[in-house]
Amino acid sequence: MDALRRAAGLSSDTALRPERFGALAYDFDTRRLSFIRRRSQAQGALNDEFERGLDAPICLTWELTYACNLACVHCLSSSGRRDPRELSTAECKAVIDELERMQVFYVNIGGGEPTVRRDFWELVEYATAHHVGVKFSTNGSRIDATRAEWLRGSDYVDVQISLDGATAEVNDRVRGVGSYATAMRALSLLAGTGAKLSVVVTRENAGQLDAFKAIADELGATLRLTRLRPSGRGADVWDELHPTAEQQRAVYEWLLAHGEEVLTGDSFFHLAAYGQTLPGLNLCGAGRVVCLIDPVGDVYACPFAIHETFLAGNVREAGFAPVWRESELFRSLREPQAAGACGSCSMYDACRGGCMAAKFFTGLPLAGPDPECVFGHGERALRGTRPTPSQDHSRVRVVRRECDESPV
Repeated sequence: MDALRRAAGLSSDTALRPERFGALAYDFDTRRLSFIRRRSQAQGALNDEFERGLDAPICLTWELTYACNLACVHCLSSSGRRDPRELSTAECKAVIDELERMQVFYVNIGGGEPTVRRDFWELVEYATAHHVGVKFSTNGSRIDATRAEWLRGSDYVDVQISLDGATAEVNDRVRGVGSYATAMRALSLLAGTGAKLSVVVTRENAGQLDAFKAIADELGATLRLTRLRPSGRGADVWDELHPTAEQQRAVYEWLLAHGEEVLTGDSFFHLAAYGQTLPGLNLCGAGRVVCLIDPVGDVYACPFAIHETFLAGNVREAGFAPVWRESELFRSLREPQAAGACGSCSMYDACRGGCMAAKFFTGLPLAGPDPECVFGHGERALRGTRPTPSQDHSRVRVVRRECDESPV
C-alpha cells in the first residue's frame, strides 16, 4: 500500500484501504474520499465496482438510541422512547473495535437524539481514538458553549444540526415548537467549526433553499440537503409533505447550480433522469457501500429501510464483519439487479430505478419506478397496500379510524 500511496501522491496522514479495484483513500483533514484504481481496471465504470459491494462500508449509519426529546413528524426511525435492549457501552466499544479493524473511515451517528445517551461523548472519544471518525446528527438541544468549544478542537468529529425550515413557522410545524430557536442557537455556538446544516427537503421548505444557504454561509456552516423518504413516521406524512413534480425540478436545477458546495449524500440520484447527473456516486448504496446498525444491534441494508425485509443480521450474534461480508441479503443486493418495469426507459442507466426504500414503503415493486420518478411513472403506479415499518418507538401514537361511537 505504501507504493500505491506514493504513486497517488497521498500524505502519510491519509487513511488508505485496499479494495479489489485498487484502494479507497480518506483525508480526515478535508473529509474527502478518493478512489485509486489499478491501471488494468481504469477503463471500467467505477460505479459498477461499487454495485458489487466493498470489503467494508464507505460509511456506516449507526443509530445509538431511539430515545428522543422531539417528535418530528417525518422521523425515519419513529423515534421517541428508548428501547431497553439497546447496546451497552461495552458492546458499542466492541463494534467500534471491529470497525477499526475493517478500516471503516467514519460513522454517521444518529437516532433518536444520540446526545441523550449518557455515554454518547465517551463513545465519540473512544471512536476517534481508534481511528474511526464520527459525524453525528443532533437537534442541538445538548450543545452548549462548553461542548461547542470541545467540538471546535476535535479533528475527527463533525456535527450536523437538523433544521427543516428557514423560518420558525415552517420548521416548527415539522420538528416541534421551539426547535427552530434551539437549532439556530446551536449553529451560532458552532459558528466557524465547519458544522453542517442538515435539511430534509419537503413540500413546505423546497422554496427556501436560498434562505437555508444564506443561514449556512452566515454561520460558516455547510448546507446538506437530504430527500424525504416514506420511512418510519415519514410514511404517515409522505402524501402531504413530499415535494411536487414542479418542486422536484426546481430542486434539481438548484443543486446543479450550486455543485459541490452543497452536500446531498447521494439523496437525489433519482433526479439524474432529468439528464445531467448530480455530484456523488449516483447509485443506491444499500448493502453495497452503506448500511445501518440500529440501537439493538440489528443491521439493515439502508438507514431508510428499517423493516424485516431488509434485516441482514445482528452484531450481537457474530459481530458486524460477518453480516457485512456474508449475509444472504447483502450478497443478493450485490448481484446484478433486473431493471424490471424501468428497463425500457432511456434514462434507466442514469437513475437506476431510484430509491429502494421509497419504492418499498409506498407499495411499489423494487423492480419498479421510484414514486417520485421524474416522468411520473411512479405516481401512476401508486396503488394498493403500503407496508408499514417493523418498529414504532414514538412516545405518542395517533390512531386514525372512523368514529364508531357516540361522543356523548
